[in-house]
Amino acid sequence: MLSEPLLRVLKASGYNTPTPIQEQAIPLILKHRDILGCAQTGTGKTAAFALPIIQLLHESDNTHRDNRTNIRALILSPTRELAIQIGENIGNYSSNTKIRHSVIFGGVSTHQQANDIRKHPHILVATPGRLLDMVQQGIVSLRHIEFFVLDEADRMLDMGFINDIKKVLKLIPEKRQTLLFSATMPKEIASLADTLLDNPAKVEVTPASSTAEKVVQSIYPVAKIDKIKLLTHLILHGGANHVLVFSRTKHGADKVVRKLKQANIAAEAIHGNKSQQARQKALNGFKSGKVSVLIATDIAARGIDVEDLPLVINYDLPNEPETYVHRIGRTGRAGSSGEAWSFCDSEEREYLWQINKLIGQQLPLVTKHPFIVGDLESYERPPAKTQKSSTPNKNNNHKKNNKWNRRIAV
Repeated sequence: MLSEPLLRVLKASGYNTPTPIQEQAIPLILKHRDILGCAQTGTGKTAAFALPIIQLLHESDNTHRDNRTNIRALILSPTRELAIQIGENIGNYSSNTKIRHSVIFGGVSTHQQANDIRKHPHILVATPGRLLDMVQQGIVSLRHIEFFVLDEADRMLDMGFINDIKKVLKLIPEKRQTLLFSATMPKEIASLADTLLDNPAKVEVTPASSTAEKVVQSIYPVAKIDKIKLLTHLILHGGANHVLVFSRTKHGADKVVRKLKQANIAAEAIHGNKSQQARQKALNGFKSGKVSVLIATDIAARGIDVEDLPLVINYDLPNEPETYVHRIGRTGRAGSSGEAWSFCDSEEREYLWQINKLIGQQLPLVTKHPFIVGDLESYERPPAKTQKSSTPNKNNNHKKNNKWNRRIAV
């Protein structure tokens, strides 16, 4: 299936058996089929599209001398971190070939990225905004694209990139091979796929509403004011010594970091207001173990790939239940075990009910911790519809955003 140069790299990296999505998608891509893939992060998705694209480019390199200086494959990513991660993987996979790649993203100067483009990469990994900016400047040309990958399409939708994607589509050839991957399939993404893909092969390895089988999940009922005390307690006394913590807001993430540092806990935040250099430094510190606790917002966390991450903590429950699935997918990856602990105050009980509804189970409550709240029964039953004050969003806008009741199976 895969060529000898790629197999050598995979063997050297310790990869002996393909994941389910790799096993299904790679042969189809090698047969030049468009792909509609429904797969969460941590399933080996990047290798599923990168390996066959590298192989097809490598095989055709000698017969397309006139195209060797053109960008032939475009991979769109929603975030800088994910773009960097994809680029690192492509660099590793293509190390035994002459295939070159570049990565471009916002938040940094275009100077170095423009220099990289002038080296004529075969594969370009890009975030939408920076890509369109560099096209407008005449630095990037998309006229010779043969392979187009839209990764994490649902997150693209959440981040408001759909219009940018449509602009990109007008710049690339209609005759191309297109691969679309998404962890969930809201109707907007299903509609986009209908216009984007030509008779696609559908690959689904995990239902959009499922959670990792090897992730042990639990709920900590706690008053909002006591959340930071509970988090500090769990880090110092509960074994949470290397943990990714999710905050709903950037301000909240920074506040948690300040409180943890006051308790002499090595913590850093990663979110959209941080410079790319600061984000990368925090992520590298977390991966190396110098930073014990990494606090992240949902958008910034996309692309964080830490091997054998044992624990994820939801400091704030997300107001969209599918985001919960994304979050806990940071642990329990590639067959490893992991845990997900979620703090839930009285205002978040409706969010908890929506999560339980989506994943088809009632998450267990941890009733023995120093900051337990009363009225635990209220956490085990759906909130009354008349209790509008029970949700943090006074305008109840979250009701419009709940996607669990309009998911489209692939």
